[in-house]
Amino acid sequence: MAAEWDKEVDVVVVGSGAGGMLCALAAADRHADVLVIEKEPLWGGTSATSGAGIWIPNSDVAKVAGFVDDLDDAFTYVRALSADNVPDENIRAFVDNAAPMLRWLMANTPIQYMAFPYPDYHAENPGGSPTGFRTHMPMPLDGRALGDDVRTLRFSSPAANLFGYLNWHFDETYLLLYRGKGWITHLAKSIAKYWLDLPFRLTSRKDRRLTLGNALAGGLRMALNQRGVPLWLETPMTELVREGDRVTGVVVTHKGKTLRIGARKGVVLAAGGFDKNPEMRAQYAPLYPSAQYSGGITGNTGDSIRAGMALGAQTLNMQSAWAAPVFYIPGEDRGRLCTIERALPGCIMVNQAGERYLNEAASYHVTGQVMARHQLEHGNTSPSWMVFDATYRAKFPMGPVYPGVPDFALNPRVRKILKKGRTVEELARQIGVNPASLSATVQRFNQNAAKGEDPDFQRGAAAYDKMYGDPSQTPNPCLRPLDKGPFYALPIYPGDIGTNGGLLTNAKAQVVGQDGKPIPGLYAIGNNAASSMGESYPGAGVTIGPAMTFGFIAAQDMTGANA
Repeated sequence: MAAEWDKEVDVVVVGSGAGGMLCALAAADRHADVLVIEKEPLWGGTSATSGAGIWIPNSDVAKVAGFVDDLDDAFTYVRALSADNVPDENIRAFVDNAAPMLRWLMANTPIQYMAFPYPDYHAENPGGSPTGFRTHMPMPLDGRALGDDVRTLRFSSPAANLFGYLNWHFDETYLLLYRGKGWITHLAKSIAKYWLDLPFRLTSRKDRRLTLGNALAGGLRMALNQRGVPLWLETPMTELVREGDRVTGVVVTHKGKTLRIGARKGVVLAAGGFDKNPEMRAQYAPLYPSAQYSGGITGNTGDSIRAGMALGAQTLNMQSAWAAPVFYIPGEDRGRLCTIERALPGCIMVNQAGERYLNEAASYHVTGQVMARHQLEHGNTSPSWMVFDATYRAKFPMGPVYPGVPDFALNPRVRKILKKGRTVEELARQIGVNPASLSATVQRFNQNAAKGEDPDFQRGAAAYDKMYGDPSQTPNPCLRPLDKGPFYALPIYPGDIGTNGGLLTNAKAQVVGQDGKPIPGLYAIGNNAASSMGESYPGAGVTIGPAMTFGFIAAQDMTGANA
């Protein structure tokens, strides 16, 4: 048998995102011989570009923060939000194993997570947490420990750094956003530390202070390196190898050669969704047709999903995506997720008729879903327009438009899409909207906002809405009249941060075949697998949290005899 393979290991992991690397690490820790393959020249996947939040019920660090959680409450909360076709046992497996996964991660890698008072997105539902502490964020790491591997770590998203190069931590959002005490000194020190990272700065733009997704991916790679687990870049999988009823390996292209790699214990598909595959999106995801506006990385083309389907794997919820409103800067390869900006006072979102049609401060998933449905039904929300006044412009960021940066100093590609008018009516003409309609919308909004009310869409009523509001704005941190010109607008589109329908898996992360039975030797996690959340988004971190948890479960299942 071994003679058929160019290389043979215990476990092959396809994809180098957080779920894949954690799975590889957990398998190696249980004495398995592991190989990670990545088709792109950069490693870290979409995880490296993300905020790296993970949604973990009843964690040890949450308990230290004083939050008493209940796993049954967490299950009830997710179960009610998830699609009916998501098996109970999959949700239960995630809820029960998430905290043990995090405990193991923090004990076996340099990664440390903190629980944040980040409310669940639907905290008003049974089992939801309005106080948060299920969402966890990683602490910064020193990337110098990666050595030369830091050069091939995927850059963070432009929406997750400052000035296109400076990494920042979640805590710093509030310091910088609300001009907290010492913010200028902190920013100056951060910029100086970046530019004085010599001689490294002479050969790379990368910030070796790793935060958010770079911290998560970087810490996992550090741990893999310590255990001698190889990660092959520019190594696409071209085929799954099946012998009888069992998947026994993969065919890859590596350094210009076709190689057959055997996997004695299992192959784990962890290569992301099909967000950048226009053909698959057109076939499966009609509500989210545009690959251009996806925040996923260019390598997310669904190769592994198609490979599983070719072996007879079932799929589930292929129409689903992690929806989001995005800014699109001409020339960039992905949309920029809009999270904080929409909740801040002094802005509104309008359609091409100049009318509000949603609660701007809702979670990005809910906002993206509403935008996409309205576009499908009415054809007037792609783009929509984020409208804001001079006070907002001076105080807060709006996507790529930073406060304190004069209009003329903005990136030329940003200046091209930023619209400006001395009055609301003049701005309306700039964006092709009926001036009377936009003026009436702003007038009604302003009358209510002055009282801290939004009777039309209840902006600022939910616990989550207030998360990103301005605490100095009373009585509602999300509402202030747009009353000071000039007025500005940026186009915003219904997009996503990745598809989340994929191969059907069971509670052990095993891929399920058409006969309803697991395909031996084949596992899928992350956006390769249909999400245990269905089409819902219960809270910040329900993308990466389950990916890592099911990676942990898969490693345990494959290596049970090795422990």
